[in-house]
Amino acid sequence: MLTEPELYFIEPQDKAIISGPVKVVFGLKDFGVAPAGYNINNTGHHHLLINVDFPIDFTKPIPADSNHIHFGKGQTETILDLPKGEYRLRLLLGNYVHIPHSNPIYSEEILITVN
Repeated sequence: MLTEPELYFIEPQDKAIISGPVKVVFGLKDFGVAPAGYNINNTGHHHLLINVDFPIDFTKPIPADSNHIHFGKGQTETILDLPKGEYRLRLLLGNYVHIPHSNPIYSEEILITVN
């Protein structure tokens, strides 16, 4: 039986209250990670969405700005220096040209507070 890929946060946990820089660790199950530009079946690379409303247009490349952070080298974690406040975070996997897969793979949204 085939299982659906799962994208999730290892860190931080939902509703976490964090002081200082925010360490974000991405989790991915039943799918692979490959850098942007490499068209390899059943792989993609991570994008971190900050305070982005869903749904988005999954047929277009994921924007690259302060709310859509690309990890095109295949990174699986990052450190964010966010100002104090509340944030909604979601992970979205993109293919080799930063477009979500035909069956989009994204995480549940989590909420964090930076104090």
